[in-house]
Amino acid sequence: MTQRNAEATGGVSNAVLFGDLLRFYREAELLTQEALARQIPCDRSHVAKVEAGTRVPQESFAKKCDEILGTGGALLRMWRQIDWYPEVQHPDWFERRAEMDAQAVALREYQERVVPGMLQTPGYAHALFSRIASGDEVDDRVRARLSRQPRFLADDGPLYVAVLDESCLRNTVGGPQVMRDQCAHLLSVGRRPNIRIQVAPAGYPELLRPNVSMSLIELSDGHRWVYSESLDRGHFNDDPTVYSHHSRAYDVLRADILSARESAALISDVMEGYEHHEHARTRRGDLDQEQLQRRKRRQLRRNRPRFPRRGAGA
Repeated sequence: MTQRNAEATGGVSNAVLFGDLLRFYREAELLTQEALARQIPCDRSHVAKVEAGTRVPQESFAKKCDEILGTGGALLRMWRQIDWYPEVQHPDWFERRAEMDAQAVALREYQERVVPGMLQTPGYAHALFSRIASGDEVDDRVRARLSRQPRFLADDGPLYVAVLDESCLRNTVGGPQVMRDQCAHLLSVGRRPNIRIQVAPAGYPELLRPNVSMSLIELSDGHRWVYSESLDRGHFNDDPTVYSHHSRAYDVLRADILSARESAALISDVMEGYEHHEHARTRRGDLDQEQLQRRKRRQLRRNRPRFPRRGAGA
């Protein structure tokens, strides 16, 4: 993320001020960044970047830090007052879609392989963009993607319904910890009154799934659009017949898959799998380190100078 968010007095960004406040409360509780990260839970690097003002935190992050640090809700209040995304740059071909998201009263999406941008965590988005970009470009793309979310995550946000093919949960992006946090985020936002997340299980071969990921967008003026993407281009269609066709197929698919509650149970199971994988990897790392230390000790014993034994009559 670049420092283009709303500026506070003295030229210091609000992101930096938020990070300074978080650091103040953390140090007052005598917690290290790592100790706070374990309780959230998240990576220590995430806490470090938020405190440095280079990572946009989620609302849930601010709320959890308030609970852990006993701030009386100070961090969440400040988070809600900050305009985190006043100047973001979307790819030219996506700009039109981003404008629609800013006006939509309802958004229904079907997604396969990758969690939709509206539901991605910063860590997931960063890992995803790191596959095709590097350096500041990654941070700028992540920032632009996250800029679309606050309107839908607000208490009075537009209706948002996401149907995720199970491959979105199984396709590992960024490693087990990133996926564990992504699943936890899906469970959290899925409890909001305006958001419903359903999963189309891999074990349901009879489902009539769309051929590509797509979005059904309803604007405040009543205009309706079907949106899909190819490699580097967005495709828009506002033909009422086309919209009606895709809308009907979408509704039938939703009726045939897991309910929101059943989907949450599946997401929880997948999340536990990533947790176990991470714990197993940590244990393997500990065992590898222990074996390395044993090898070093054996090597030291072999390399010790040997002295001839003194005879019994000596």
